[in-house]
Amino acid sequence: MNQLSQKHQVVIIGGGFAGLNTAKALKYAPVEVTLIDKRNFHLFQPLLYQVATGTLSPADISTPLRLVLRKHQNTQVILDEVIDINPTQQQVILNDHPPVPYNTLIVATGVSHHYFGNDHWQPLAPGLKTIEDAVNMRRQIFAAFEAAEKELDPEQQKAWLTFVIVGGGPTGVELAGAITEIANSSLKGDFRRIDPSEAKIILIEGLDRLLPPYTPDLSAKAEETLANRGVTVMTKAMVTDIQADRVTVKVGEDVQQISAKTILWAAGVKASKMGEIIAQRTQAKLDRVGRVMVESDLSVAGYPNVFVIGDLANFMHQGDKPLPGVAPVAVQEGKYVAKLITKRINGESLEPFVYSDAGSLAVIGQNAAVADFKFVRLSGFIAWFIWVWAHIYYLIEFDNKLIVMFEWAWNYFTKGRGARLITGEASSDLASMIPDTSYEPTLNKMEQATAKV
Repeated sequence: MNQLSQKHQVVIIGGGFAGLNTAKALKYAPVEVTLIDKRNFHLFQPLLYQVATGTLSPADISTPLRLVLRKHQNTQVILDEVIDINPTQQQVILNDHPPVPYNTLIVATGVSHHYFGNDHWQPLAPGLKTIEDAVNMRRQIFAAFEAAEKELDPEQQKAWLTFVIVGGGPTGVELAGAITEIANSSLKGDFRRIDPSEAKIILIEGLDRLLPPYTPDLSAKAEETLANRGVTVMTKAMVTDIQADRVTVKVGEDVQQISAKTILWAAGVKASKMGEIIAQRTQAKLDRVGRVMVESDLSVAGYPNVFVIGDLANFMHQGDKPLPGVAPVAVQEGKYVAKLITKRINGESLEPFVYSDAGSLAVIGQNAAVADFKFVRLSGFIAWFIWVWAHIYYLIEFDNKLIVMFEWAWNYFTKGRGARLITGEASSDLASMIPDTSYEPTLNKMEQATAKV
C-alpha cells in the first residue's frame, strides 16, 4: 500500500473545463485525485467551429490530460468510460477497469447535441461538440464546394452552394460568419467553374432574434453584421423536417422548402447520460434537458460528497435562470469545489458558490463580435479584439496559445485557412457527390486500382 492510499480519495469524471480545473486546483491539497475520461485530451470547445471551418487544426485546441497534470504528484489519469456509480459503496464503475473508490465524487461530463425528439436528423445535420464532429463538418463544408465545381446541373450546383445552419445561438452565428468568410475570401480564385462567393448561407432561429441570451440591441447588431456579409437570417422559423438535400421550414403559416446539400445543427444541447445515472442512483431531480439540479454548494441533494459541475449542472441559486453553459462558469465551479474539499478536510466550511460574471462574448467573423460586460456593451472591432485575447487566455498550454496566436495573425493578413483539409472517407464522399453517370467508368477504374493496392 503506497503512502497516498490513506488520503482522501477524490474522483473526477470528465476532463473538460470543470473537471480539469478542479484537478489543477487540488495540486497541493492533502488528497489523492483520480481523473477519468474516455478521451486522453482536454478540448477547448469554444474554438471547435474554427476547426470545422479550416482555420485551426484539432491539435491547436487540444491538450493531453497527462501533459497538463504531469507535475501533479497526487493525481492519476484513467482513460476509460464511466458506465455507473454506486453512492452506497462510494464507487465509480468503469467499462474496462476495476471499480474506483471515492470519498468525494465530482461529475463534469458536459452535454451533447439535442435534436428535440428528432434524433434521425443527426446524420443529415451534424452538430459540433467533439473533434470528430469538427473534422466531419470541415469535410462536409469544403467537399460541398468541390462537388459544386464538378456539378453540371445548375440547380444541383446551387444546392451544393447552399449552407443551412439551424440555431441562432453563439455557435450558429460563429459558423455562419466563418462560412461566409470561406466563400468570400478564403476560396477566392481557387476554382474555375464556380464562384464561391455565390454561396448562400442561411441561418435559422426559432425565436424572434439571434443570440437570445444577449440584449436585444446586441442581437440586432449581430443580425445586421451577418446580413451585411451576405448571410440570410430567418427568425421565428421552425425546422419541421430535414432530408439529405432539403430543409422544410415553417414561418408563421408559411411552409417552405430550402434545397441545400449542407445542413449544420447548432440548435440545442442535452445532458450527457451521466445525468440519468445520477438521477437513478441518488433520486436527484433533472431539468428538461437532463441537467442535474444541484444545491447551492454544487452538491447533489442528500449526497454532500457528490458534486455535479460544468454544463451538466443546473445551478438555480443565483438569479431566475440556470447559469450559462460557458467556460468561465465551469472554471469557477471547478475551483470552488476544490476549495470546498480542502476546507472540509480541515474541518472548515465555505460559503455557497457564487458565479462572478465578467460578461459575454460572441464572435461573428473577422473584425466583428458583440460583447456584453454589463457596465458597457460593445460591438465591431473592439469586441472582436477582446474576444481574441480572451480565448487565447483560456487556452490551457502555452504552446497552444502561441500556435493559435500565430495562426490567427497569419490568417488575418492572408485571408487563408491552412487547415481546410478534406480528410476521412473523402473518396467515398466525393464519389457520392458525382451525379453524372458518365463518370462511372472512371470511378470503377479507381476502385479497381484501390482494390489491387
